[in-house]
Amino acid sequence: MRLHGRAGTTRKPLLLLAHIDVVEALKADWSDNLDPFVFTERDGYYYGRGTADDKAMAAIFIANIIRLKQEAYVPDRDIIVALTADEEGGTANGVDWLLKNHRALVDAGLVFNEGGGGTTREGKPLFNAVQATEKVFANITVRTTNKGGHSSVPRPDNAITQLSDALAKVGRYNFPIQFNDVTRGFFTETAKVEMPAMSKAMLALVANPKDSAAAAIVTKDARYNSMLRTTCVATLLKGGHAENALPQLAEANVNCRMFPGDTAEGTRAALAAAIGDPGVEVSASFEKRPPEPPSPLLPELFEPVTRITHEMFGNIPVIPLMGTGATDSRYFRQINIPAFGVSGLFSDPTVDARAHGRDERMRVQSLFEGQEFLYRLTKAVSQKAGS
Repeated sequence: MRLHGRAGTTRKPLLLLAHIDVVEALKADWSDNLDPFVFTERDGYYYGRGTADDKAMAAIFIANIIRLKQEAYVPDRDIIVALTADEEGGTANGVDWLLKNHRALVDAGLVFNEGGGGTTREGKPLFNAVQATEKVFANITVRTTNKGGHSSVPRPDNAITQLSDALAKVGRYNFPIQFNDVTRGFFTETAKVEMPAMSKAMLALVANPKDSAAAAIVTKDARYNSMLRTTCVATLLKGGHAENALPQLAEANVNCRMFPGDTAEGTRAALAAAIGDPGVEVSASFEKRPPEPPSPLLPELFEPVTRITHEMFGNIPVIPLMGTGATDSRYFRQINIPAFGVSGLFSDPTVDARAHGRDERMRVQSLFEGQEFLYRLTKAVSQKAGS
């Protein structure tokens, strides 16, 4: 969908990007009175798979482009809305495919996507975050094999036991803390609104990433910990072939989210060293990926984001963010098109961080606040300078 700009404009389009595919969900994994694929409004929330990731933004973009059309708004650049598939599980017909086969449809000078948003605490807005870079993911296989035998004659060299020991070491291993310009800005600015002990620890850690006392405080928060380092976690497990046989194979998938600049091979090697067992195979098939430089913190975006944030949510900071997950913004950053996670959708991460999980939900108030925020922001970055 494209809302054409004024005749003769030379500004590259604004792309409003959202994905409409979702991760799998089982009804048995959700609360008894909720179905992940039945849209439900209850107690001030919308429940259902995709309400947070990412159908809220998809609905907002469509509603806003209809509103702009009804107003007969003529922007100073084309505004494109692209709702894509395969963000959660492939590249067959999503953004990667579009850029390779139909780039003209989504070629842009600026991209708004998921990955950013506001944080609340005790019901009050705390800060609004704009995602300007994100981690890179890799899946690593940890495997043990054995000759097996009859379960009535157990031996110490058991493939499942050996794998369990290896995964326990993976779970205890911490990659080193590091910063880049975006995360340094995030922790410096977040320290201004955090509780005193956390604030002090954040600033100390920015000044000295090897400050173990500060690290112990900051990394107790799982969100903050994931922004400070590469993380790896076991996500899939299989092993054995019969109830009455010693296992001949035990295997786990370890999903790693790498800090920008870390490599898949370096991450694999670090895990192998942490496991320290030559009988455990640690392997991966590495995808060669172009560099994904952070999007520059453009004044044409951050100035209106800050102004609109203050208008709608009060005098709270606007903070650059490194996403710990992966979004389709990476494909645009690879070809040097600035892409940002920006939404104006506010939530409390202690109770609402449910994307990909049980009882995913979106606060009704947040949805409509985000719609208004993105409406104002879309107009602000698509108008003539000074208008």
